[in-house]
Amino acid sequence: MRIPARSVCTAIRDDIVAGVYERGSRLTEELLARRYGVSRVPVREALRTLEAEGFVVTRRHAGACVAEPTEHEAADLLEMRMLLEPLGAARAAQRRTEAHLKVLRGLVRLGQERARRGNSEDLRSLGGWFHETLAQASGSQALTSTLGQLRHKIAWMYSVEAPAQPAESWTEHGAIVDAVARGDSDRARAITALHTERATTAHRLRFPGGSRVERVRTSQHPVNTASLRH
Repeated sequence: MRIPARSVCTAIRDDIVAGVYERGSRLTEELLARRYGVSRVPVREALRTLEAEGFVVTRRHAGACVAEPTEHEAADLLEMRMLLEPLGAARAAQRRTEAHLKVLRGLVRLGQERARRGNSEDLRSLGGWFHETLAQASGSQALTSTLGQLRHKIAWMYSVEAPAQPAESWTEHGAIVDAVARGDSDRARAITALHTERATTAHRLRFPGGSRVERVRTSQHPVNTASLRH
């Protein structure tokens, strides 16, 4: 049975994000095909996709290699996410389905429960699922795909410090869902902008010389945080 290039691409990308392949290391078709138990054809297609996504570069005399993003490129990713996450939330307020709301509310309940218990690993996974579902609720395949790529690349380039007050973060998640459920695009955008801006300060570059990320830009959507629970 022929394994789709999409599956091979996902496996290689996951390994790059996990640090299995170091930045700048060569990615030979033969070794990759052997590792994933496939022919070289899907590997070749996967490498082309990963190059388009920015995870891989092709170098003269070396072939495919893991990319080595600069600090400026890494910072650009965070700023792009700060612009696109609020847009996705605003679109979700206009286009979400009841199924989306059910999943989002369930994730918020779980997140609030895990926050009380202090389980940071569960919270990280739940947060990822929350933002992925919120993007899907936007009804835009292009936006969902772009945000997904950003999340993968940010996870590759940055480590994230656990929030000092995880319950506050999940209160913001709940406020986003409330705004989306009411169809309030402006409030969904504003709360998500604030939430994403706060989350950005917890990111630390993984590669040498990395440091805590300072605030990239000031939110243009002031929010009364005391009213998030209402």
